[in-house]
Amino acid sequence: MHFAAFIEAGESFQQPLKYYQNNVSNTQTVLSAMEAAGVERLVFSSTAAVYGVPEKVPIREDSATTPINPYGETKLAAERLCQERSQKGKVRYATLRYFNACGAGNNGALGEDHRPESHLIPLAIRAAMGKASEVKIYGTDYPTEDGTCVRDFIHVEDLCRAHLLALKRLEEEAELVYNLGNGNGHSVREVIETVKKVSGKEFEVAESERRAGDPPVLTSDATKAINELGWKTEFTELEKIIETAWRWHNEHPDGYPD
Repeated sequence: MHFAAFIEAGESFQQPLKYYQNNVSNTQTVLSAMEAAGVERLVFSSTAAVYGVPEKVPIREDSATTPINPYGETKLAAERLCQERSQKGKVRYATLRYFNACGAGNNGALGEDHRPESHLIPLAIRAAMGKASEVKIYGTDYPTEDGTCVRDFIHVEDLCRAHLLALKRLEEEAELVYNLGNGNGHSVREVIETVKKVSGKEFEVAESERRAGDPPVLTSDATKAINELGWKTEFTELEKIIETAWRWHNEHPDGYPD
């Protein structure tokens, strides 16, 4: 299971070669090592960023893949490397296109600790805990109901179950591509308000300019994974997802020990 990547869309504009080196060249190294060791199955973590700005939502796996940032381009290139090796009979692979992974696993015992942090839910939680002076909204003029970006949030434990199911299906199939998301869109403002509700805390919210490479709406159609893998999300409500993250951050106010 190949999870490793640089994942920041904004940074990928600033340092595209860094992203091509790690996300593409190093995936090539992984594939070469697999072939040398006789490892025949690969579950690859991809991203909804491969779709760019979709023509329609929710997004299906057969939607056009037209990334709008180097991050999405590199993940799509890595997918194509997997496909090429599969067509040569060297590997059986499953590409799992995550939407917005979030929440804390194992009843809130395993959480996100990015340094620096860039994900919305942890950033809002940090503000609620008084560890940040504010949380920023990047762009308030998108063509959405409240003007902020809309995303599909999927709990980490639901992602884990999909990986195990995909690995099992690779015993029978050579190439698999699945979207992994709840299918429900939540705006940036809605996420922030839900963090306030779960935490019972108020905090400052600052509005800023749009960031490059942020599509207005990304929501998934995960019907294929549901039908073919028998996959079902257990965390369907944003509030429940955020509750798990809130629990972890309160139990680990300084993150994991260095």
